[in-house]
Amino acid sequence: MTKTMLLAAVAALALATQAAAQTPAPPLPVADGAPEDAGQRALLVFKPEFFATLRPNTAQDMVNRLPGFILDNGNGARGFEGAVGNVLINGSRPASKNDTSSNVLGRIPADQVDHIQLIRGGAPGIDMQGYAVVANVILKKGVSRQSIINWNAVLFDGGQDVYGGSYQFTSNNGDRSWSVTLNDSTSTSDSNGAGTNIRRDGAGAVLRDDAYLDDGYGGGRSIRGNFVGPVAGGKLEATARYGVNDWHDWQEFTSRLPAQPALRRSAFNEDTTSGELGLTYTRPLAPGWTLESRAIHSFESFERVATGDETLGATASPQQRFMADGDSSESIVRALLRRDSRKLTLETGGEAAYNMLDVTQAFTIGGVDVPLPSASVKVEEIRGEAFGKATWRLSTKLALEAGLRLETSTIKQSGDASNEKSFFYAKPRLQATWTPWTNNQFRLRFERELGQLDFEDFAASSDLNNSTVYGGNVNLVPEQRWVSELTYERRFWGEGVVSVGYRHDKIVGVIDRLPLPGGISATGNIGDGTLDQLAVNIMVPTSRLGIKGGRFTFKNEWNDTHVTDPTTGRERPITRVRPTQANIGFQQDIDSRKTQWGINWLPLLGQGTYDVDQSNVWRGSDYYEAFAEYKPTPSLAIRAQLNIWNDFTIRRTVFAARTPERPVTYVEDRSIDPRTFVSLRVRKTF
Repeated sequence: MTKTMLLAAVAALALATQAAAQTPAPPLPVADGAPEDAGQRALLVFKPEFFATLRPNTAQDMVNRLPGFILDNGNGARGFEGAVGNVLINGSRPASKNDTSSNVLGRIPADQVDHIQLIRGGAPGIDMQGYAVVANVILKKGVSRQSIINWNAVLFDGGQDVYGGSYQFTSNNGDRSWSVTLNDSTSTSDSNGAGTNIRRDGAGAVLRDDAYLDDGYGGGRSIRGNFVGPVAGGKLEATARYGVNDWHDWQEFTSRLPAQPALRRSAFNEDTTSGELGLTYTRPLAPGWTLESRAIHSFESFERVATGDETLGATASPQQRFMADGDSSESIVRALLRRDSRKLTLETGGEAAYNMLDVTQAFTIGGVDVPLPSASVKVEEIRGEAFGKATWRLSTKLALEAGLRLETSTIKQSGDASNEKSFFYAKPRLQATWTPWTNNQFRLRFERELGQLDFEDFAASSDLNNSTVYGGNVNLVPEQRWVSELTYERRFWGEGVVSVGYRHDKIVGVIDRLPLPGGISATGNIGDGTLDQLAVNIMVPTSRLGIKGGRFTFKNEWNDTHVTDPTTGRERPITRVRPTQANIGFQQDIDSRKTQWGINWLPLLGQGTYDVDQSNVWRGSDYYEAFAEYKPTPSLAIRAQLNIWNDFTIRRTVFAARTPERPVTYVEDRSIDPRTFVSLRVRKTF
């Protein structure tokens, strides 16, 4: 399947290039005052007219339509840079780190958008935050007041239905605006359903034959306020949020063997309270000089309970129960000084951050405490970073970016286990953007990336669905990646784009599963590894092929990972990295009917988790997503979406010993028929 998709992608690239060579491409969008050769510019401007047939309701609708642009909500990098996504609003990142670009864009009505800039390789006054391509949404100025009401529902065939909605009020007056959003959100899983679970010993004899059923659902209520306005000769952006969320899931196994009547059930429930305050102040200091300062604080409190029960005939086994109560927070202070000119942008600044997790956990079997390594811990990190960066636009054809970040940090752990470590990392970055011919661009990147630690990995955890408990690890250190990446992009037929990228990561200190004494495992650094990735993104407008208003899309990332398993000493893939997940789609605007529709097909899905004592590999295929959206007026949109996919399987292999031979205790094959579900959304603006 992978080879077939790769050949199809290469063939599409060849056809697109040939078609573009035979047919003169229409000019790409151009900023006012741009040179005639717009195809070689780093900055493309898309006016509202470009999106007219889409009849967009929000800025998110418009950004999702940008040719060749894939919205990124952030990559989990440490600190602020790279963690907030590849979208700007009026040239600035949102004041929040945790409010995703998708959420921000979804709150901006389309009629407030003046134009959108697609910036490739940098532009004067733009902080690219480590991305090669960003979208900059420029809003209109004026006086307006607007309310938006959303209602949505997700209806499952035989599962738990969920409902939600939101109300937003926005007031604009020139450079000053404020908004309040009340949100009742929904949370669901698309992999719940009924199936079978068959356990066989190493020789293939059936040990258990169960009917399987599961479900998962949740939601949250929150309030958020935003303000943007002039203050003391600069611009102040502020955001604040407070919310409560919950999540519930359960799994049930019922024996289908009359001789072995049994019922197993596990459940997980979580309640969280969270909030955030973010402030950004930007002020020009002199012609060409700008100071940007940020302060962000976020917090969360959570309570989690996981249980596992088993009944054999009339005999009930002791209940397993895992409980966790905790608090976490992050505080960031950042300042950036930027010097802009037509050819050169210089940036320098610093960032300080404090991260904390304080968690108390307990594991019991039949009410009797079971000791766990690092069950109750407090983890704190104090981090400082100094950075400098230069973007040099040598010509309309070539731009270079070079930067260096110097980071020092101290991680301290107290509680059941005590430890303290200090680190220093130099993180260089070099990127070149070259547009040798009209509508053709090459982007080269070399960078050292540092992963964000999940502080919950320092503490114990559980997966009672598989009767597994994990210990905490006091010796975790951040994962490092030396990234080399080359991307080629070809634009044609106005909206048509083909991009092919190759990336190689040399990974130092891969974070995966490692053995601990006492027969348990934990998350930890297991050694060095590699990632090789081929990424293809294709969009072909079909009007020239006789299908008006249509777009064919294809995107995929093929990932090949290698790391040495700490138990067997042999190479294997890295846990939770998907080898492939192609998305093939077709969308069409039918302007005469005020409707958009589309379908996406994911032919192959799956990934593996490689623990010390067991492995879990799931595989799925033929995931379909079809939607239609009707917009009878500019202020009303009605959308329906249908999600269907075939059975997916999970193979769980449990090993008898931690030896290179890995003798098998048993193998479980679980086949699940995911529930079909329908999503409905009604949006009204007034």
